[in-house]
Amino acid sequence: MREFWVASGHHMTRRRADGWLAVTDELLLTYLARPEIVPPPEACVVERALHQRLLADPRAFVEEDTLAALADPDARENWEFMLAFRDLLVVNETIEGAYLAIVRQRMAVPPLFLNQLVHLVMRNALEGCEDPFVLRAAELFYRPQRASVRDGALLMADAELVETVEAEQAASPLTAMFAESGVGELDVMDETNAWTYWSRSDAHTMALNFGGNAHARTALATAIAVFVHHLLQVQVAVEPLIDVSEPQFRWFVGLDAEATAIGNALWRNEGVDPSAMQRLIGLFRLRFIDEQRAEEAARGHPTYLLMAMTRDKEIRLKPQNLVTGLPIAPVLN
Repeated sequence: MREFWVASGHHMTRRRADGWLAVTDELLLTYLARPEIVPPPEACVVERALHQRLLADPRAFVEEDTLAALADPDARENWEFMLAFRDLLVVNETIEGAYLAIVRQRMAVPPLFLNQLVHLVMRNALEGCEDPFVLRAAELFYRPQRASVRDGALLMADAELVETVEAEQAASPLTAMFAESGVGELDVMDETNAWTYWSRSDAHTMALNFGGNAHARTALATAIAVFVHHLLQVQVAVEPLIDVSEPQFRWFVGLDAEATAIGNALWRNEGVDPSAMQRLIGLFRLRFIDEQRAEEAARGHPTYLLMAMTRDKEIRLKPQNLVTGLPIAPVLN
C-alpha cells in the first residue's frame, strides 16, 4: 500500500474498528508544538510550567485560575483556544466525530484548524486509493486553489504555492507557471506523469487540468462520494456535468460561498449576473444509491453540486456544506 499525505499527521492517530481515526496523545502533542503555544524565552513561569505539564500529560485538566495567572494576555487567549479545541477532540474521541461536531454545531474554529481536520478525514477515507487523480482532486477539500487558463482549459494550482512563486517572481505572469520556462517542479497532471504524485503528494506541485481532462473532473466526483460515505455512512453516486438538463432545479448544495450564492439565485428563479455564471466552474449530479436514505421530498430527484471561483480566481471549497446541505433522512432508532 502506497503512502501519501504524510503531512496530514495520520501516522500520529490510530484507526479504530469502525474505520474512524482515534484522537491519540501523540496527535495532541503536535498542537502543543505549534509556535503560538510554545512559550517564548520571555514567557512567565506559569506559562512555562503549564506547557511542561501538558507535554507530560496532554489530557491534563487545566484550572481557570492557571489561565488567569498567565502574564501575557495574548498567550492567555491562545491557551484558552488551544485547550477548548483539545477538549473538543478528546470528548468526541475521533477526528471525524470532532469535525462533525464543529460543523453541525457551527462552532467558531479558525479555517486552518478546520482544514487540518479535513486533511486527516480525507487521508483516512482515501486509504488504499490507487488513483493519483483522485488524491490530487481531493486536495481541494483542504487546500485553496488558484485558477488559470491554458489553451482554453481551466487549470487549478495550489494557491499557497502560487503566492510563493508570485512573490519570488513578481514580474512574471501567472500563466508562466504552466509554461516550460515557468516553475520547473510544477507539472500539469496527465496520464503520463500522474505516477510522480506519489513521491510529491505533500509538495503540492502538480496542477490539475480540471477543464481539459475528464479524468480530473471524475476524480473530484469520486472524492466527494468517498467523503460523504466515510463521514455520513451514506452511499452516493456523483458524476460531473456540463449543464443542468432538469427543468426544475430542486435540490442543490454549493460547495463554496460563491457557488451557494449562485445556486440560491437559480433556485429562486432570479437573474444571475453573467460574470457570476462565468465563475461557475464545476457542476455535479449526486444520487443516493439507496433512495430511502434521502429525505422523502428528495427521493427520485438528483441533488446538484455547484463549485465556483472567486473574482480573484480562487477556489475555496467548504466540504462542511455536504454535511449540512445534503437531503439525508434522519436514521430512526
